[in-house]
Amino acid sequence: MILIYTYIYFLLLEKSELLSDVSSRLWFTYRKKFTPIGGTGPSSDTGWGCMLRCGQMILAQALVYGHLGRDWRWEKGTKQPEEYNRILQCFLDKKDCCYSIHQMAQMGVGEGKSVGEWYGPNTVAQVLKKLALFDEWNSLAVYVSMDNTVVIEDIKKLCRHHPRNTRITIDTSRFTGNFAHSSTIAHKAGLNRNPGATGHCIAWKPLLLIIPLRMGINYINPVYTDAFKECFKVCFVMVCLSGLGGVGINSYYFLIGYTGDELVYLDPHTTQTVVDLEEGGNVDDQSYHCQRAPRRMKILNLDPSVALGFFCKDEHDFDSWCNLVQKEILKKQSLRMFELVQKHPPHWPPFVPPTKPEVSTIGA
Repeated sequence: MILIYTYIYFLLLEKSELLSDVSSRLWFTYRKKFTPIGGTGPSSDTGWGCMLRCGQMILAQALVYGHLGRDWRWEKGTKQPEEYNRILQCFLDKKDCCYSIHQMAQMGVGEGKSVGEWYGPNTVAQVLKKLALFDEWNSLAVYVSMDNTVVIEDIKKLCRHHPRNTRITIDTSRFTGNFAHSSTIAHKAGLNRNPGATGHCIAWKPLLLIIPLRMGINYINPVYTDAFKECFKVCFVMVCLSGLGGVGINSYYFLIGYTGDELVYLDPHTTQTVVDLEEGGNVDDQSYHCQRAPRRMKILNLDPSVALGFFCKDEHDFDSWCNLVQKEILKKQSLRMFELVQKHPPHWPPFVPPTKPEVSTIGA
């Protein structure tokens, strides 16, 4: 039996359904022969971009669930919804695609990472949070927890936040190509609007919640195993970034489910040739879907530095997530993986929802 985000598959009876579910995930791997990052940087991310690819997979799966739903399936050679094509184009290895390896690598400069340097889970999460500010089509709110603590009050402030309509000067000479233009396009989906007490509409942005964790020193502490597995039973997207074998910079994976004490994962450590847009704006997408049986590994073989990711499309989803996490994960564990609190801790700096930063790639 394999559990993949609320779906239970019995291998002897439902192998084809399992493979269809796995192959429907957008699979991002190393690529080669793309335009050099920054104009003079690397043209392949082999050996250093695996964590960036894992971050792309987390974000892409959230967008797929948000636009197409959990039951959507990809089939080779069939026409896909326009939303799918638009999501995939966000991640192509081109400098003007909002979540490309180019954008992520150069945004990482602001996090203290040189282009071509390996990233950890928390750094990737911070990069995604910044890039999402420019993506007005999806209007996604990315919340990265601090000190293993998820603050409900801050998340609701973030997702209900109305940024001012101010124009920000962005240095796009080497960084974003058409990105500055695309960030001004009015989004057509993603917001949920509810009338507030004053009669005004309140916008709720879909939420990607990322929780960076340290579940041990050199290895995963076995006390976390059951709680870790319970996370896959919680509704909504649940994905992880994690290491294997205790040597984080060598092996990082995107985890999607479990069977017994083994995790099911997609491996980004395959180098493929870059894919360009075809005439008419289509993409040959076969290399973006893993069409073989998924791999498995033991939970205790993970590097203890991980990040959990959850997607909540609306406020009701988030409230349900909070209730389920409290009931099914936190209250049952003597040693908690993370904390869920209602109010912003008074000793922390005030929480201010982020706005579009002024981007400069000088020195990148």
